[in-house]
Amino acid sequence: MRPTTKDLAKAAGVSLATIDRVLNGRSGVRQKTVDAVNEAIERTGFQRNQVAATLARQKGYRFGFVLPRTGDEFLDVIIKHISEFDQASRAEMIATKVVRIDDHDPHRAAKTLSRLSAEDYDGIAIMAPETPQIRDALYRMRERGIQTVAFISNQQEEGSQPFVGIDNIAAGATAGRLMARFLGHTTGSILVLAETMQSRDSLERRLGFDKVMSREYPQFDALPTLETHGTAERTRLVLANAFAAHQDIVGLYIMGSEARVAIDLAQNLCGEEKIITIAHERTPSTEHALRAKTLDALINQDPGHIIRSAVRTLRAQCENRETLASQERIRIEILIAENL
Repeated sequence: MRPTTKDLAKAAGVSLATIDRVLNGRSGVRQKTVDAVNEAIERTGFQRNQVAATLARQKGYRFGFVLPRTGDEFLDVIIKHISEFDQASRAEMIATKVVRIDDHDPHRAAKTLSRLSAEDYDGIAIMAPETPQIRDALYRMRERGIQTVAFISNQQEEGSQPFVGIDNIAAGATAGRLMARFLGHTTGSILVLAETMQSRDSLERRLGFDKVMSREYPQFDALPTLETHGTAERTRLVLANAFAAHQDIVGLYIMGSEARVAIDLAQNLCGEEKIITIAHERTPSTEHALRAKTLDALINQDPGHIIRSAVRTLRAQCENRETLASQERIRIEILIAENL
């Protein structure tokens, strides 16, 4: 039989009331006692009945997903999965809500985050560019008693704040390897496109991409990153200028999550010359591009898994317990036309 709270109390040498306070993250317990209970959990293999724990708490969990205000198809996919999870998790007394922030104005974004109250949210999962203002807002949020986790795009904060998403350095390195393999023995320049390099996922992907290309494929020149700021007009401008300035472009690496406009424009600008194009995230447009052979490979992360993992991570923080690392690991998927 599974160990009970009575078994756990006996193993830790404390009362049931103390076990209850530790499991629910309540105050009034010395750190030495908390450590003893956690060690007993490890020894006994104690697993909490989460539904019963939520009922005992006498209220459900309220989690917010903070997303950029600007975006295209990938954000629609994320919102769709958040909505699906919200419907499916009602039996577990978990409610999720989307909060939008101005990702182009960090001061306004921080102001929106400052309005989020512990009376309305137990935890916040955030997908946003990395700025000092947002970093400080997250710190103050935790001071107010709201748990936080970054997802898809990490925030560089002090301490071991959790992150839910793929290893973006490995994802960039994977893109570099695929690009070189697809290009074979040709030589030339490779365009690298990002929405913004303030986004930590793009920064890390570029690091991984350059590590592979510069070390193993010196015949290719990976050009400086071009930023589109998520607008079609600027995407057209930077791509047109790049193709005009570089006549030897053989590849295009789109690091951001919105690739639709860039893929269509690049194919028009390169004319009859075929370039190898690699992008991130599965959306209706990237699926279509793979089938139409205007996109050669897609590096993807499962958005449904990410949403579920973010909620599990926030809930574990609220309950002062660890998550199962193997369950929360988001894997890199490589998609081509044949395995969609």
